[in-house]
Amino acid sequence: MLKLYHKQFVTFITRVQSNVIDRKTFVTIIKRKIKMNEGAIAVFIPIIVTLVTGAILIVYFYLKSKEKQMLIEKGLSAEEIKKFFEEKRDGLTLMKIGIISIFFGLGLGIGMMLEDATTKEYWVPFSLFVGTGIGFVLSNLIANKIKTN
Repeated sequence: MLKLYHKQFVTFITRVQSNVIDRKTFVTIIKRKIKMNEGAIAVFIPIIVTLVTGAILIVYFYLKSKEKQMLIEKGLSAEEIKKFFEEKRDGLTLMKIGIISIFFGLGLGIGMMLEDATTKEYWVPFSLFVGTGIGFVLSNLIANKIKTN
């Protein structure tokens, strides 16, 4: 089957180069071929997401138990182990998430408006990354300023 697609692709390229088929027709044909495989890809997306999430959780719990075993083998007392695992809570976490979410939304909105205005498809991902990055930087700066005061 792969050879068949390769053979068709080479035939199309030859026709495009010899101006038998124009480039627009060639792109349309290739898009149709890709769309036929989208259904198969869509079936695997939830499966892959579930497997990756499961693998991450398994590794997290395995490493956490391994860490506890190493502390016990070191000969630490129960109080020292409890103190070691005592998590330091950051009271500004929700504020940070809020600032990042606001800038993510602003980046998405600005990107969509720029995409409509210019008909270029790269504005949405570009503005998402820039907006989210600015959100991370600002949330860190604001949190540090609040912690020092």
